[in-house]
Amino acid sequence: MIILKNERDQAGMRAAGAVAGTVLDEVAAVVAPGVTTKDLDAYAAERIKHHGGRSAFLGYRKYPCQLCISVNEEVVHGLANDRRLQFGDIVSLDVGVNYHGYIGDTARTVPVGGCSPLAQKLIDVTERALYVGIGQAVGGRRVEDISRAIQHFVEGNGFSVVREFVGHGVGRTMHEEPQVPNYVDGKPSPRLRAGMTLAIEPMVNAGGPAVRVLGDGWTVVSQDGLPSAHFEHTVLLTDAEPEVLTWPAKTASK
Repeated sequence: MIILKNERDQAGMRAAGAVAGTVLDEVAAVVAPGVTTKDLDAYAAERIKHHGGRSAFLGYRKYPCQLCISVNEEVVHGLANDRRLQFGDIVSLDVGVNYHGYIGDTARTVPVGGCSPLAQKLIDVTERALYVGIGQAVGGRRVEDISRAIQHFVEGNGFSVVREFVGHGVGRTMHEEPQVPNYVDGKPSPRLRAGMTLAIEPMVNAGGPAVRVLGDGWTVVSQDGLPSAHFEHTVLLTDAEPEVLTWPAKTASK
């Protein structure tokens, strides 16, 4: 069942999205060579608490970390540990915040000091693919319009979209209907309506689309070992243009 958000829900989603966007900005700002992924996770925990929220990931299906930190060939769901980031790495930061009962979900891939031309192109294409997809999030269209736009843009730039993991509805719970694939899967596609809130999140590999899960049961990596990037926003569909909810808060908690 697809849940349409009323005005109260929309206000709650805006607040949660703003906190999530702010935390992502704050964590991304401290990414640097020598910082461990455990350091980033601890800092995220402090910032989420500071803003009055709690991690939407910690404990979800027994996930053990505050946020998902995925480095280089890691696609999504990377676990915080003692790994030190090195110059030239790229790191995907996925933040989920529960704020007063509503979920804000957002992600970004950033270079560590700098990165190769291939990695930078991958980051740029993935980010642009997100906004291409958001541009299709208009009432009256279908989910597959978002999927098609992302897939065509990514593949037109020589990269591939991951099939096993997709975007999704989001609200009072982390995963709601509908699923939002980053490719056209040929299945019946729900019509988009005002009041839907979607987490649109292209996951893009520099090489082939195939992935595998490591022995920790969480970390997803590209099958060919080439780098991957991930961008995400939580978006509210309206009767006009889609509203991105996970921009950083203009008046974050002091």
